[in-house]
Amino acid sequence: MRLGIDLGGTKIEALALAADGAEHGRRRLPTPQGDYRATVATVALLVRQLDSELGGPWPVGVGIPGALSPTSGRVKNANSVCLIGEDLRADLQHAIGRPVRLANDANCFTLSEARDGAAAGRLCVFGVILGTGVGGGLAVAGQVLAGANAIAGEWGHNPLPWPSPDELPGPACYCGRHGCIETFLSGPGLARDYTKATALEASPQTICARADAGDGPAQESLARYCERLARALASLINIIDPDAIVLGGGLSKIASLYARIPRLWQSWVFSDAVATPLLPPRHGDSSGVRGAAWLWPQQEADHDS
Repeated sequence: MRLGIDLGGTKIEALALAADGAEHGRRRLPTPQGDYRATVATVALLVRQLDSELGGPWPVGVGIPGALSPTSGRVKNANSVCLIGEDLRADLQHAIGRPVRLANDANCFTLSEARDGAAAGRLCVFGVILGTGVGGGLAVAGQVLAGANAIAGEWGHNPLPWPSPDELPGPACYCGRHGCIETFLSGPGLARDYTKATALEASPQTICARADAGDGPAQESLARYCERLARALASLINIIDPDAIVLGGGLSKIASLYARIPRLWQSWVFSDAVATPLLPPRHGDSSGVRGAAWLWPQQEADHDS
């Protein structure tokens, strides 16, 4: 058994996962907004609850909305800003009383789908998060590839490839640049495009529902979204050439993406044919917490417990 924690912006979820991938316990509590110490305490409480229920202690893996700096060991690039600069791993280990493994939440999503999810059995898997932001992770041979700077898979903060004149310089991004992939392909990016074209405000879910109902402006906005996503993924295929790409996040639920994008990306992939499948997640919203648990290989989990 091992425990996974998904430290999200609104909720913290804990899951106990057996070696065969079976789920044996799940707990969820609201994330203390902007309160680092309370966040650490909430994670520790969830771990104690599952330990008590399942006869722990068990190894703990945590997915975070950021990364650990290889230089300082502290959190960087986190959209939950109270985590930035904190020695989260040390503080969690002190609060829980055992070793803790941390990884970016997109890496955890990718690991889950590579281990026993939609891309199980494939050597090189790229996981894409399309939600309030845009992120990604890379798993090779069932293990996360974090990179020398702990930013492998951060494709959302590269510029949108092959931009048209009306896409330049692109929307401002919180990272300080303009035209990042995230500004076009996140949920807010889709909503911004629709508002720019119609002067109307709508959520991504509403835009998709209107497109399904035959609304012309919504269909056009979704078509632009698909074309941009195809370009962004084509650039990724040209560099990594993964054996599978799995989509996650709220926008991964747009069913038409899985047929439309592979038809579109052929124009930009530097190959006569594209064999890479584009897959929906098998574990859906649970992939992040499952991947956090999978940060501990079975032999190490057995040794630690």
